[in-house]
Amino acid sequence: MPGTDHGAHRRAQAVERRAAADYTGGVYGSMLAASVVVGVGTLGSVPRVELVILLLLTGVVFWVAHVHAHLFGARLAQRRPDRRIVAQVCRDEWPIVKAAVPPAVAVAVSPLLGLDLAGTLWFALAVAVAGQVGWSAAAARRAGASWRLVAVTASVNLVLGLLIIVFKLWVTH
Repeated sequence: MPGTDHGAHRRAQAVERRAAADYTGGVYGSMLAASVVVGVGTLGSVPRVELVILLLLTGVVFWVAHVHAHLFGARLAQRRPDRRIVAQVCRDEWPIVKAAVPPAVAVAVSPLLGLDLAGTLWFALAVAVAGQVGWSAAAARRAGASWRLVAVTASVNLVLGLLIIVFKLWVTH
């Protein structure tokens, strides 16, 4: 269309995509990271580097699984996905990987804080649960939820995170 600013249109589309972004993958990814930390904690002594790699690779594998499920689930039944759709689904599911980063960083910096392996696992678990609560609140706000509903979803996710901690205590004692 003559006189149309294509750059402005693309920027507006990008803003609209960010506004419609679904961060629930971050909730899932944080819960997954917490579960990895709990699982590793039952193995005994594990090098921190291996735990960092395991957290990140598990996030990537689950991201790929979610992308695959979205692309080859209902979408293929309706139409063949093109590059644009594939890229969009990859972006939409990326919070699963992003959620693994803070617990991995917590593990990586734990020696600087003087933490032994048990302290490292508790620190990473706390960071994962905090991430889970944060992602749920961000997802709710992004969806336009009231502050009351944001508090409810954050509380529900805190309880779920605390359940993971209870399971850790139960399994390791």
